[in-house]
Amino acid sequence: MTRILVAEDSQTQIVHIRGLLEEAEFEVDTVPNGREAVRRLEAGEQYDLVLTDMMMPEMDGLQLVRAVRIHYPGTPVILMTGQGTDALAIEALEDGAAGYVPKSQIHERLVDEVAQVLHAAEVDRSYEILLSCLKRNEFVFELRNEVALIDPLINLLLQMMAGIQLCDSTSRIRVGLALEHALLNALYRGNLEISAAEMLSTRELLLSGQGTTLVDQRLAELPYSSRKIFFDVQMSPEAARFVIRDEGKGFDTSQVPKPGDPDVLEREGGHGLLLMQSFMDEVTFNATGNEVTMVKRREG
Repeated sequence: MTRILVAEDSQTQIVHIRGLLEEAEFEVDTVPNGREAVRRLEAGEQYDLVLTDMMMPEMDGLQLVRAVRIHYPGTPVILMTGQGTDALAIEALEDGAAGYVPKSQIHERLVDEVAQVLHAAEVDRSYEILLSCLKRNEFVFELRNEVALIDPLINLLLQMMAGIQLCDSTSRIRVGLALEHALLNALYRGNLEISAAEMLSTRELLLSGQGTTLVDQRLAELPYSSRKIFFDVQMSPEAARFVIRDEGKGFDTSQVPKPGDPDVLEREGGHGLLLMQSFMDEVTFNATGNEVTMVKRREG
């Protein structure tokens, strides 16, 4: 069973968080602060993920993110943020956190965020020795609007990154999450022209098991059904460059917040954009807003 360590000093929050995670069939251990979380890891306890509050005594969430990144780089950390901590959340993402969940949205988003980060961490390393011989590689993909294509594509790219030792395991997880958000955005927001609000109603419809969703409708009608996602990758031991283009209408790129701007958290689609900006070294859009270029450079 997947084990999660939760660092949280509020007993009320612990009860809520434990209930959500255990209902999703995760095994949960809790500690009251970051210092105790580090002690658990130092004692040899094996966890698949660490979930931490930002504000705690002795060692706060930001300090815990940094400690785990240095000493346990294969263990992803998700940060829970309260009001007024948006700038600190961005700093934590830049320092190594794999995700964040505002405390006001824990009930709606926590389990999904945990599942997404855990999934990104499951990279098959069976080709690592062979791929260590790789000096340069290029891919050009033309993808149909099928979400099932995204996971194997990202896993392939992360295996390549592991083989050429472009970055450590924590950074690879973060790159995988950035790519996932960008590809899903190209599929749903770009090609299918489905807004964040419509996606939420679609999710509720799927959970209730009632009716045909807007996604199903768009996948069956023109022009949406004929659109493709174009994905170009250039990878070397120095850097990886990812270009993702959809055939949708695009958006006003002048509205894209600058990296590190806390206002991004309040915008529609801001969660994915923040992760992309935090996890990649460069994120740029073309003039029409239907193409994003992301660059990850060699660390160290």
